[in-house]
Amino acid sequence: MSNTTENNKRIAKNTLLLYFRMLFLMAVSLYTSRVVLNALGVEDFGIYNVVGGVVAMFSVLSGSLSTAISRFITYELGKGNKENLNKIFSSAVTIQFGLAGIIILLAETIGIWFLNIKMNIPEVRMEAANWVFQFSILTFAINLISVPYNASIIAHEKMSAFAYISILEAVGKLTIAYLITISPIDKLIFYAILMCAVALVVRLTYGNYCKRHFSECTYHFSWDKLLLKQMFGFAGWNFIGASSAILRDQGGNVVINLFCGPTVNAARGIAFQVNNAVNQFVTNFMTALNPQITKSYASGDKEYMMTLIFQGARLSFYMLFLLSLPILVNTHYILTLWLKMVPEHAIAFVQLTLIFALSESISQPLITAMLATGKIRNYQIIVGGLQMMNLPVSYILLRIGYFPEIVIVVAICISQCCLGARLILLRKMINLSIIKYLKKVYFNIIIVSITAAIFPLISACYIDKSFINFILISLIAVICTFTSIYFIGCNYQERQFIHQKLNAIKSKITRK
Repeated sequence: MSNTTENNKRIAKNTLLLYFRMLFLMAVSLYTSRVVLNALGVEDFGIYNVVGGVVAMFSVLSGSLSTAISRFITYELGKGNKENLNKIFSSAVTIQFGLAGIIILLAETIGIWFLNIKMNIPEVRMEAANWVFQFSILTFAINLISVPYNASIIAHEKMSAFAYISILEAVGKLTIAYLITISPIDKLIFYAILMCAVALVVRLTYGNYCKRHFSECTYHFSWDKLLLKQMFGFAGWNFIGASSAILRDQGGNVVINLFCGPTVNAARGIAFQVNNAVNQFVTNFMTALNPQITKSYASGDKEYMMTLIFQGARLSFYMLFLLSLPILVNTHYILTLWLKMVPEHAIAFVQLTLIFALSESISQPLITAMLATGKIRNYQIIVGGLQMMNLPVSYILLRIGYFPEIVIVVAICISQCCLGARLILLRKMINLSIIKYLKKVYFNIIIVSITAAIFPLISACYIDKSFINFILISLIAVICTFTSIYFIGCNYQERQFIHQKLNAIKSKITRK
């Protein structure tokens, strides 16, 4: 019981640290996005997003190994086996160096051909696009080699490192926002250079932190055939899931470019900026929660793991919905207030992207539980196979004349199919009760969402748009969401816990 309480406190502390980091970065990101969009213009902003997407598609090769590295390090910590940690870490760094070389080779051959022959980019901006491509490759390689270091920070649950180093990252982004407005050279090329420089400084800082605080994070060339076989075996099957997610997101971006051009890519880029800012709440929570799910499985505490999965799924959705609902009912006004120029299709892209994020949020604890088992072959074949349908279905629908937003609509539909497949598979893998999950998570969040959304939607339809009314509608949305979560979304024990915390806060205030 004491261990469970201590683990819950650690999750809460780490989540809080990551929230402060996220709020700081979100404020900086929203400001710099506006400055960058205005400085580059809609077309160049769209070019940067789609060219970066081409490079990100090569991460399909690295995503599976990155997940494997994080899982192996966290699993060994959960078992308390520290002897293998350095061997795993060193093997991981060796693998990432080799992988970086392979990806650079592929990008400089297939990637260059695709960019110059197939992409829909104006001829006058092709030279700038090629420069962006080169610096995007370099940025990607830097991030790739740093994966084992970041995995160690997460596995050790030292989230304060992310919170502190984020200050450095934010200063870098603010500097970019200023320098790009006074750039004496091509702004798009200069932006790509500066983004690469900031990535290099941040990643070197993370690496230095790990070497100073974790004994296993000292690299020695390692080629343990048995360990490499295990890691590649895990990564090989996880490759399907990693590739399907990349093809869905970045492949969809490329398909939109082929049929609609870079201006629509700019609208989608804006939508993903908003989504990334809001989704950081869930990402931070799951970053703090994931190690505990993996460690509880490794130590054999299945009951605690199930508790984390169910509560994690609901809380992930609620945190995201609390932020998303005010944006969903005020999208047009927010984008007009935030951006001087709102790209066509941006409003619909923002709304659909947030709905997709909500659909995906409840699956994150299920994915972590699946990875913890290490038995992922059937899971990845079925769920990864379903996700891979995003690209061909989107391509076909765009080709026959559907609107650009259909790419996100397809992703939402397939996301729900994947959730059903995950539940069926995890029933066998970890004895997950589907009925209990549907009752405690799925139907619970549907009822909460419908109840919370009714009054804000009616208010948005009948109240005129102004800044005061925007604040009013947002407050209505937040109050309705909190009320619905408290009375419908929380069980008796959770409501009691909230009461205890509120009474403790009240007592402190009274004593003062």
